[in-house]
Amino acid sequence: MFDQDRLLSTVFGFDSFRPGQAEIVEAVIRGENTLAILPTGAGKSLCFQLPALARDGLTVVISPLIALMRDQVRALKAAGVSAGALTSGNTEEETDEVFAALHAGDLKILYIAPERLASHAARDMLKRAGTSLIAVDEAHCVSQWGHDFRPDYLRIGELRRALGVPLAAFTATADAETREEIINRLFDGDAPTTFLHGFDRPNIHLSLQAKNSPRKQILEFADKRRGQSGIVYCGTRAKTETLSRALNDDRHTACFYHGGMEAEDRRIVEGRFQREDGLIVVATVAFGMGIDKPDIRWVAHADLPKSIEAYYQEIGRAGRDGAPAEAFSLFGSDDVKFRRQQIDEGVAPDDRKMADHARLNALLGLAEALECRRKNLLGYFGETEVTCGNCDLCDTPPETFDGTEAVRKALSAILRTGEYFGAGHIIDILTGTLTDKVRQRGHDNLPTYGLGKDIDKRTWQAIFRQMMAHDLIRPDPARHGAFRMTQAARPILRDEEKITLRKDTIKSGERRVAVKTLVSEEDAPLLSALKAKRRALAEAARVPAYIIFNDRTLIEMAEQRPDDLDAFARISGVGAKKLENFGAAFLEVINGDAPEEQHPMRRKLAGRATGSLYDRLLEVQVQLARGECGGLKPLSCSASLLAKVAELRPASQDMLTRILGDKRAERFGPAFMDILQDG
Repeated sequence: MFDQDRLLSTVFGFDSFRPGQAEIVEAVIRGENTLAILPTGAGKSLCFQLPALARDGLTVVISPLIALMRDQVRALKAAGVSAGALTSGNTEEETDEVFAALHAGDLKILYIAPERLASHAARDMLKRAGTSLIAVDEAHCVSQWGHDFRPDYLRIGELRRALGVPLAAFTATADAETREEIINRLFDGDAPTTFLHGFDRPNIHLSLQAKNSPRKQILEFADKRRGQSGIVYCGTRAKTETLSRALNDDRHTACFYHGGMEAEDRRIVEGRFQREDGLIVVATVAFGMGIDKPDIRWVAHADLPKSIEAYYQEIGRAGRDGAPAEAFSLFGSDDVKFRRQQIDEGVAPDDRKMADHARLNALLGLAEALECRRKNLLGYFGETEVTCGNCDLCDTPPETFDGTEAVRKALSAILRTGEYFGAGHIIDILTGTLTDKVRQRGHDNLPTYGLGKDIDKRTWQAIFRQMMAHDLIRPDPARHGAFRMTQAARPILRDEEKITLRKDTIKSGERRVAVKTLVSEEDAPLLSALKAKRRALAEAARVPAYIIFNDRTLIEMAEQRPDDLDAFARISGVGAKKLENFGAAFLEVINGDAPEEQHPMRRKLAGRATGSLYDRLLEVQVQLARGECGGLKPLSCSASLLAKVAELRPASQDMLTRILGDKRAERFGPAFMDILQDG
């Protein structure tokens, strides 16, 4: 049985598993069919990568995203793991290298695109290569209820049956319908061992703000986060280009990304974002799938996302390293109309449209929440025990007011005009604005005309937005977006129920989002120096910066300031291979001097108790090299022999003699045993 804790430490550089990981890893190592639903950033990939090293044979990882596969292979190789990928993005040399490693039996993890499963040759190859486990990333792609259905995923169940091996499926978002379809299609309806962990991402600060000069709001937000990598999501392709120009004009480094660009231009942007620190990508939702960049510090929405699931998935691209991150989203009445229109003009069946309207309503409820964003968001996913303190409403609870009278006036105006008009015309009636349309329709003669003139137009827009968020009114696609009243509104109209609305939303963006600093002011200069060293090493190796170390690891270095390789090895994210490759360079940045050169065997023990034990054994050996009297022929133990003693910790002189041999045991045995028994 493998020591999974040791693999976790020496290969991946972590002292402990994140919540939920250990149980999943154990189930996968045991060979159980497994379905794991974990939030983005919870470490899904480790849940199949570590078992791949603990199990005999080859682990095949099926993923829909070429960029993601290539990134994970690079990261695994940097950690000393034999991994490869077969994708359409491979060069001929890369493909030859993978096949050679498969033929030699050297490969432990093979990433493969689902499209390759169409060929029988691929299945035969995987059988010959000794596949012992299939891992499926983004498993929701198998479901037509999922947000990213891929027909090629339907072949995975067939592959599992053909190879006769266990399958582990992973996804970040899967509602009940999606989970049921995953089980049916991948596991033939036989329920796998299932792990459903919380959807919370506590390191992400949540903030939503009403639109009021949205370009200025985004520029102000980015200005306070200069030098941090971020994504700005926009609802249209044109806006990505104009907002990208505005950010560049404001001295940021920004570029745009959308589905209308040439494939090569998109690849250039993806490559830049992976490599460059502090780059901002202004994009449509086409960007982000397959971007495995753990140190994205913020995600902003210049326009409202299409649903609460989309919001959750998109903000989840920030802070995947666990360090502080931010999600900042703007919303307005026009956004809501646009998203409603997208749903109504789509080709989905009516039941799907109704479900999509409900998802959008849930997102509006989050935007117009009266208390804790996180409680509202996680409540949608069925979580009730929520602790926050990391959202704008927990930072500054909103002002509220009794909105019952204003809402009743709005509902009355909607009904008196036959539910044939949208917000603009109804607001003109309420504020007593005599437009041509109001005059021609005779709506200036209605009892509700001018009844709300004590409230300005912008405030009425916010009230209508909140009415939609409370699902009191819905646009009717058959009437070109005219509002219809829902059953939920009737008790308010009849004055049987009250409704509370937010004041600060109506002030349209007067709230300010606090800047979240990554480290203290004292540690900030060192963090900048560590990032500069990381960037130089990444450019020299032609890899993304986070392949060297992610932000979370650099933050811990800046705060802990390790002074030798042992202390450096205890930093989260520093495995044996990275300690060997980068330890000296980063310690020189931290301490001003390079550490003393260590024997490779000693370096392997860095950060572990056996390391200090090795040092004590070495010290005694030097003292006894010529015996206690100092006149004997010199004798010593090799570094590998000392490491073996330190790791095995023999409990008796006889066991020690079997390791050292008679001559060395006679010279060093008693002193070594004293150290071993003390340790």
